[in-house]
Amino acid sequence: METISFARGVPAPECIPVHELADCARAAIEEGGAAVLSYGPGGGYAPLRAWIGDRYGVEPERVVVTNGSLQGFVFLAERLAAAKRVLVEAPTYDRPLRILARLGAEVVALPMDEEGLDPDALDRALRDGPAPAFLYTIPTFQNPSGRTLSLERRRRVLDVARRHGLLVVEDDPYGLVSFDAEPPPTLHELAGGEGVVHSSSFSKTIAPGVRVGWFVLPRPLAGELEAMAVSTYITPPFLTQATVFEFLRRGSFELNLERVRGLLRARRDAMLAALERHLATDCRKGWSRPGGGYFVWLDLADDVDAADLLERATAAGVTFVKGADFFPGGEGGTSSARLAYSFVSPAEIEEGVERLAAAVPARVPV
Repeated sequence: METISFARGVPAPECIPVHELADCARAAIEEGGAAVLSYGPGGGYAPLRAWIGDRYGVEPERVVVTNGSLQGFVFLAERLAAAKRVLVEAPTYDRPLRILARLGAEVVALPMDEEGLDPDALDRALRDGPAPAFLYTIPTFQNPSGRTLSLERRRRVLDVARRHGLLVVEDDPYGLVSFDAEPPPTLHELAGGEGVVHSSSFSKTIAPGVRVGWFVLPRPLAGELEAMAVSTYITPPFLTQATVFEFLRRGSFELNLERVRGLLRARRDAMLAALERHLATDCRKGWSRPGGGYFVWLDLADDVDAADLLERATAAGVTFVKGADFFPGGEGGTSSARLAYSFVSPAEIEEGVERLAAAVPARVPV
């Protein structure tokens, strides 16, 4: 029996425009010559920086193109968060939690619900403790919950941040992967680019293997991150960045994005329908219903141990990521699971959810 993985938050192979990227790479070398195969500025390939800067309405010098957005987060955290207090959503992406733990940061988890981060909890945290280095948030189609911060709450979060002089780090790799309607404006847009560091990536909209992410930062901080990049890897991978720029220059990005949205919408729909068929009983509390992105968050009954369920499910041929992995110190999410629908086919989703449901312990009638 082949294992069905709901643990892989990556695009399905058919989402990746392989042949066109191959042609773009060839064109990038032929047109760019030695320049795209040599050392260069740490901030990234100049035409790509200009394209991103134009998209966000900022000077190219405020854009730093990184080896995926996570590399940029490492630089930012090393610069600002070592041994400092950092605020995050609960749950949140597990990789930044590991990075912050390695740096000795005090990570404070703030509650969220179906509308996203609770602004009142943010305000209390800022009043009750030392000033944090920043708030890290994934406001749109969040990893791991799939939730989206509502427009009203976005405004309130920004208002709280302004009043307290709090830097907001907005991680937005999923915002363009929308299925049902356009998501609210980014925090960066709503704030007019002030007080918000915005990051994103082409990993979810073109291909993860190109390793092209970016940060939009205040000019002094952008210069510092660029210097950290140079001291870390000498030069960016200009060939992949030039390949991505060629893809953008040809006008292929929007067409590919629509194709990816369609492929992933079908998977999201299959996941929600399968959960309704196989887990719509009193053995669970519910699941998120994302309007885009890659993930569904499943809340099982309080007496279900997700770590134990993962063992049972793995033996039954289906895997997921247990909820505790997305809380600082594993303190939360013990009865929850992240289910990624992005990599598997709709048929595999149906089979996988059926296997998962069979592995959930039967409830004992009261």
